[in-house]
Amino acid sequence: MAFTFKRQIFGFMDLLRFKKMVPKRREKLAEGSSAPLPKTYRVNETAKILHPGYQSAKLTRIEQNTADTKTYTFETEHPFYFRAGQYVTLGCKVGESEVSRPYAISSAPKAALGRRVSLTVKKCGFFSGYLFDEAKVGDVFTLGDPSGDFCHEPVKDAEQLVGLAGGSGVTPFYSMAQAIADGTMDCALTLFYGAKTEAELIFKKELDALVSEKFKVVYVLSDEEKAGYEHGFIGADLIKKYVSGDFTAMLCGPAAMYAFADKELASLGLPLRRIKKEANCVGVRDIPPQTYTLTVHIGFDTYTVPADARETVLTALERAGLKVPAKCRAGGCGFCHSKLVSGSFLVAGADKRRIADKKFGYIHPCCSYPDSDMELIVPKA
Repeated sequence: MAFTFKRQIFGFMDLLRFKKMVPKRREKLAEGSSAPLPKTYRVNETAKILHPGYQSAKLTRIEQNTADTKTYTFETEHPFYFRAGQYVTLGCKVGESEVSRPYAISSAPKAALGRRVSLTVKKCGFFSGYLFDEAKVGDVFTLGDPSGDFCHEPVKDAEQLVGLAGGSGVTPFYSMAQAIADGTMDCALTLFYGAKTEAELIFKKELDALVSEKFKVVYVLSDEEKAGYEHGFIGADLIKKYVSGDFTAMLCGPAAMYAFADKELASLGLPLRRIKKEANCVGVRDIPPQTYTLTVHIGFDTYTVPADARETVLTALERAGLKVPAKCRAGGCGFCHSKLVSGSFLVAGADKRRIADKKFGYIHPCCSYPDSDMELIVPKA
């Protein structure tokens, strides 16, 4: 109902009403209870359970999946909730550096409520190599909150998912398959899982055991021809062979797979809203070596650190032993966004910053390569 303002004959009547406002407020306050407000509310307690923040995670099991892939199972300090397909950051101190990397969760969401989470890691890069060669049962790591939107969204996604996985990109789909099996994820999933050889397939036995009316898996080998396997690459013809009707395509794998799949999915007339891709971490830039100096302000402290132009600003900060925020390492989440005071940089791939970040001079250190000396204001981790 619209408010109707009553005009007074004399304007000073408004001033009289305004003068009475303070006494009226005091009367209402006096009518209130003198009991102190509760120190916590149920919604806050629920939020602590769903979003505990950084927590300790003890490594309880290491399982070798393939020659270059292992699954690490952790006992977490607190139970936490995540959606199948999401990732977490795993970190620890390596030498003098605070290092973390994002890894897709391969275990079922139900297991995390019981304080157990598994991450499947391919030996590739500095921290993954450290895990593969040095980590042992009993070690304690830091685990971040679940993040990412590589999940089934019932409101906008089709009821049928088509997963395209390459190599270790099968990890989030294994979590989804478990969630479908235990009833916590209500959709159908047809997974096309590509690898060079049968020996490189991760979780084959486990995936086969989960096959049902709602979950199907098609194995595709590019370098071998074997009975029971498709041969070649995951293309439009192969998808049409096993899938009909409306579907949402979800892709997780190397950049080369994405480039090939984009053309194949376009030939199927699939709209962009029906395609989801899991972002890949930014790698090393292929240029001649060049060293720059970063002046970094964190709180009231200022640091001067060297930066290799072939590596991201975030990597330079970590190598210097600075504890800085990081999550996706692909420029998408904005968790590491920092204020650029001076200097030039190059963004790896597509610039995923918000319009406001660009306007007011913020960068994402995780996907920005230094192209000169730089001065930054970086938030505390």
